[in-house]
Formats: sequence, structure tokens, C-alpha cells
Amino acid sequence: MKTKLAHIKLLLLDVDGVLTDGGITYSDSGEQIKTFNSKDGFGIRLLMDSGIQVGIITGRKSKALEYRCKNLGITLLFDGIKDKSKALDKIRSQTKIMPDQIAFVGDDLMDIPVMKMVGVSFCVSDACQEVKNHSEIITKQKGGHGAVREICESILKSQGLWETILNKYLS
Repeated sequence: MKTKLAHIKLLLLDVDGVLTDGGITYSDSGEQIKTFNSKDGFGIRLLMDSGIQVGIITGRKSKALEYRCKNLGITLLFDGIKDKSKALDKIRSQTKIMPDQIAFVGDDLMDIPVMKMVGVSFCVSDACQEVKNHSEIITKQKGGHGAVREICESILKSQGLWETILNKYLS
């Protein structure tokens, strides 16, 4: 698996249940409120700073997600998507990245088609069993609780980039 991770150029993420714990809070005005993990965000930045692209494919639309993507510098945002495999086709066309150089992280049934189309399929530890059955790597952490950070670190380590990053903070 380390060899496959060494070739990843793009990490695609679902949101609810992956970047969040799956909970959705509504304000009295009907606005969605989502909680994102700062460790996941830092992992995403480390990946992007290392030249690995990060994108989002999610079924829901929310202003909270737009703000989070803007904050992290994620420009590959495909939200409100019913057929995630079509979004993957658009992303591949836009980025010219081959399927075996793409990793995807999901947690529920609508993620399985994309998981079958990419080089490495991840799921979070609290994903539904059917997704776990189609995943090559299952994180130790739950969605919204550092699972994405765990994935980012595993990609960076597989590509020999982790030591350089670590040394920046140790010296």
C-alpha cells in the first residue's frame, strides 16, 4: 500500500462524516452549522504545501463548507453533488491527474462508486460496513476527529516528505 500512496497527487474528501463527525446543527434561522477539526485542516495544509492537491466531493451544500475551503485554500470544491463519479470525471479532466494518482475518503454508500474508480480508497473508522468492505485503508480515527490528518500523514510519509516537514518544526 505504501507504494500506491507514494504516487498520490490528489486527495479527494467527502465532508459529512469525514471532515465532520456527521452531525448537522441548524440555527433558528435554518443556517447549517458544521464543526471541523483543526488537526485535519493542518494536515490538509501540509499536503497542499507539499504539492499534493486536495479537493472536495460532497452531496450537501453549505456556507460553512465554503468558508472552510476558502480558509484552507481548497479550490476543487464540488458540493451539492448527487452523482459523485461524474464529479470525479470533471476533476480528472480539469486536473489531468490519472485515477491511480487519486485517493478518495468516504464514509457512506454514495461514496462507493468513487472509491472503486481511484487508486487508493480510504474510509474513516466509523464508516458504514459496506464502505469498509470497499475500502483499502480504514483509519484509526473517526470522521471529524483527526481521520483526515491521519490520512494526510500517511501520504506524506509514503512519499518521503514527512521528515522534511517535521524538521521544520524541530529545528
